[in-house]
Amino acid sequence: MGGADQPGVSLFIPTWNAGREFPGILERMLSQKLDRPFEVVVIDSGSTDGTVELLERQPVRLERIPNSEFDHGLTRNRGVELARGSLVVFATQDARPADAHWMQRLVDCFEDPEVAGAFGRQLPRDDATPMVRYRLNAWVAGTEERVVQRVRDAAEFEALTPLERLRVVAFDNVSSAVRKSVMVEHPFKRRKFGEDIDWAKRVILAGWKLVFEPRSLVVHSHNYSAWRTLKRIYGDHSNLHDLLGVHNIRTWDEVKRFTGEQTARYLAAVDADPTLTPFRRLVWRLKARPHAFAENLGQYLGPKAAGRIEGGSRLYRLLDRVMRKGV
Repeated sequence: MGGADQPGVSLFIPTWNAGREFPGILERMLSQKLDRPFEVVVIDSGSTDGTVELLERQPVRLERIPNSEFDHGLTRNRGVELARGSLVVFATQDARPADAHWMQRLVDCFEDPEVAGAFGRQLPRDDATPMVRYRLNAWVAGTEERVVQRVRDAAEFEALTPLERLRVVAFDNVSSAVRKSVMVEHPFKRRKFGEDIDWAKRVILAGWKLVFEPRSLVVHSHNYSAWRTLKRIYGDHSNLHDLLGVHNIRTWDEVKRFTGEQTARYLAAVDADPTLTPFRRLVWRLKARPHAFAENLGQYLGPKAAGRIEGGSRLYRLLDRVMRKGV
């Protein structure tokens, strides 16, 4: 790790009870090969599992805050304020660099002075379920093609369909980097979900470029239950409806139809996985439909609730509290 007083890059990691795998992940982050000095800045929000004690023994700059003060966007803003580098790399505590060049690949994107931010590719963990692997590969952060995202002006952006807008402003703070000077002008906002997408939309409309760099690799995935999947996708699509007008599934009939189609894709993914034992293959075949239903129900309810809450519906406000609790 670079140790100069004036690092060119700051790596920021927010932590909270980071768990048993974090020491190995932190070691990989600290041992990145970069063509300039870098520092590591951490804000911990009330860990009780030994995370803080580990960090206190490492060459990092550590700040501690109460858990009640944590916010995905505002805490990252604080990390940017603490950062000494002109570029700030963001990583979650469970994003394991796949190699020693993960950070360099992100930093290289800023050779173009018009780039405000870059984000990297996410690979599924070894224990990822077939459904998780399928969904990750379908998200831009799981693909292999480098993409430069930009629009000429607001009129061009508004002329796009909601899903086309999403492709233009796709961004993911699991593994990303930003230009600090742009962050000063366009900081993250306090949001329940999607501070990264909200930020990306604002900088794109301000005339900046974003880059998806698939050579920058981290291993990151979560094996959520069907219930947790429903809650996550509900939150994501409520946010996407708010920011971009995304509303993919508008009727109950579409929920049923898309669930059938997604179930077929999940079954194909299960059958194509050579690592599964016959028993595990049977288990995941049985779980394919519940997960497909949860995914499509979340895409239906998230935007629907967002619209009804704006109209003052008590029922949908209650639904929103249930869906967001614990996420």
